[in-house]
Amino acid sequence: MVDTSRPRNSGPRRILLLTGASRGIGHATVKRFSAAGWRVITVSRQPFPEQCPWEMGPEDHIQLDLGDPAATAQAIGEIRARLEPEGGKLDALVNNAAISPKGPGGARMGSIATPLADWQRVFQVNFFAPILLARGLMEELQRAHGAVVNVTSIAGSRVHPFAGAAYATSKAALAGLTREMAADFAPLGIRVNAISPGEIDTSILSPGTEKIVKEQIPMRRLGTPAEVAQAIYFLCTEASSYVNGAELHINGGQHV
Repeated sequence: MVDTSRPRNSGPRRILLLTGASRGIGHATVKRFSAAGWRVITVSRQPFPEQCPWEMGPEDHIQLDLGDPAATAQAIGEIRARLEPEGGKLDALVNNAAISPKGPGGARMGSIATPLADWQRVFQVNFFAPILLARGLMEELQRAHGAVVNVTSIAGSRVHPFAGAAYATSKAALAGLTREMAADFAPLGIRVNAISPGEIDTSILSPGTEKIVKEQIPMRRLGTPAEVAQAIYFLCTEASSYVNGAELHINGGQHV
């Protein structure tokens, strides 16, 4: 049986553009695609981390604050220029970058206490940047019959004890946007899906996560960034060629 999840051996190397690449799920995603032979262009607020081992990492990293619409528009031009030598094609766009402001001592910020400026910045990064990037790189995605994966969250469908109101509602909006994009982009040959992670074992876990694992997750464990990266990889390859407009829950059954 042929493994259709692996990249083609003939033709130019496939290219992934990934936002929020500096840690956690983003870091694992870069390693998964790089190991499969993809060229990975990374975007994050941080400079390229020197400890990261993948080929061409520093040369294919763009330091960008997605909370700045003008800077995002300028970066789209730079990305398009980087794709031109390889036929102006982009095989996958993964919108993983997100922010979630906290109160004093890391407290959850609810809908009443969150300042308007925080609401606006969260939505700019978590919601508007994904559609700006997808529209700005639409021609490159179309040439490759590419895929877009938006990273939502279990917090987008329920009140979460740690995720703030602005973060949660931005992820709910991103899930709705994924459906709209799937309808609009599919006639162009571009599939758009989302993954919705639950409690994943990263450096940003909040105190009290152990209780959620024990009481709410049937599998009784955290997910790993590598498991999320595998799901993203699936949605970007031929293995998911008829999957469009889906939101894949990666949470050990927490949502049931």
